[in-house]
Amino acid sequence: MEPFYHALKVDPKTCVGCTHCMSLCPTQAIRVRDGQASINKNACVDCGMCLKSCPRRAIYVAQDDFSRIFQYRYRVVILPTVLFGQFAEDVTEDQIFAELHDMGFTHVIEAAQTYGILAKATQKYMKENPLSRPFISGFCPAIVRLVQVRFPSLLDHILPLKQGMDLAAIYARRKFTAEGVAPEDIGIFYVTPCAAKIAAVKSPVGEDASDIDGVINLDFLYNKIQMGLTLHKDAPLPPVPEQTYLSPDAIAWSLSEGEASRFEGRCLAIDGIHNVSDILEKIENDELLDIDYLELRACDHSCSGGTLTVNNRFLTIERLRKRMQLRTEARPSANDIPRHEDYLIANGRLREKIPPRSIDQLDDNFVAAMEKMEKIKRIMQVLPAIDCGACGAPSCQTLARDVVQGKAKLNQCVFMQKLLCKDALMTAGESLRLSERTWGISRFEQPE
Repeated sequence: MEPFYHALKVDPKTCVGCTHCMSLCPTQAIRVRDGQASINKNACVDCGMCLKSCPRRAIYVAQDDFSRIFQYRYRVVILPTVLFGQFAEDVTEDQIFAELHDMGFTHVIEAAQTYGILAKATQKYMKENPLSRPFISGFCPAIVRLVQVRFPSLLDHILPLKQGMDLAAIYARRKFTAEGVAPEDIGIFYVTPCAAKIAAVKSPVGEDASDIDGVINLDFLYNKIQMGLTLHKDAPLPPVPEQTYLSPDAIAWSLSEGEASRFEGRCLAIDGIHNVSDILEKIENDELLDIDYLELRACDHSCSGGTLTVNNRFLTIERLRKRMQLRTEARPSANDIPRHEDYLIANGRLREKIPPRSIDQLDDNFVAAMEKMEKIKRIMQVLPAIDCGACGAPSCQTLARDVVQGKAKLNQCVFMQKLLCKDALMTAGESLRLSERTWGISRFEQPE
């Protein structure tokens, strides 16, 4: 099984192994070894909980080199709606577009321009596949990966549809190649509010490759735009070719309830990855049987709370809702994406079935897996079951699984060490060395 690409990285110079990230990770992908947090690539879903929880900012999100855009003659940037909510009310859309052109992009597209088409494609799929209820939105890549890793039995419920940023990229390529532009001259870059969408571009699920060439972190681009606004504050605004009308529904799509409100039946909108996990457990256990549609987002308040957003999510939501109020009356638009609706719907389905990525499989052999399960039960009988994290694993259950899979030793548990020392089966020096392997030698050195 190939590991997931993930954009979240640990800075070893800053990390002190404090366990904040380990205790909050929804897939138990983090361990502490030698005083450093380490991320299991197969288990990480790039939800960003570790980044949000780190008090030392030792976890960061890697991004593509911005200068890559200049490898292409046609440089297209696809924007998430949440970007506009980062700016103060006196900053206009035209100013933002102008700054993007000034920094080198030749074309600007808002991903939200495709959400009307995505809604139609979703309704079409739900009508054709009524037995797949509850339908699970594929909007949030972290949730898709969460289902792959923790709830593989629910994979067939995920809508097998490409999302807005992908449809915008498909549209851009079709538009420019139809105008005679060579495919290698077209570079398409998405501005992401989170790490999960970087991973979705680098190793897409259900596709061999993404239609997007690169990703730019929202916080990075926001700072560049702000610098440009300061530099050009007294200059006249140049002509901006993008004069796109977005409906209130299109603006709302990436906010909580933006999807769920578009469909009939019992539709739930859940945000926060731990809340999502609770709901998925209930669905998997048949505790919720009458749900039609699930809008699931990993971040609090959906993309407005993304790990790469800059400003307060409540202010972001307020600004976007004000933008929606200004769109209550339709007006002329330069948006020609609706003319490509049939093409985008036809090419908006995932080419492959979403595969499971279970990290809980103990062994390929069923008999061996059952034996390991019994061993875990026996180990749990001697562990303290207090989930203190002192062993470098997030819980006693996780340590037990690591032990049977040969990834850890039972004597990493500090309580077990005390018992072994009490029975003269381990010396204090041996116990210290075990703790040093987990927390690093420096933790146990006397300060000078």
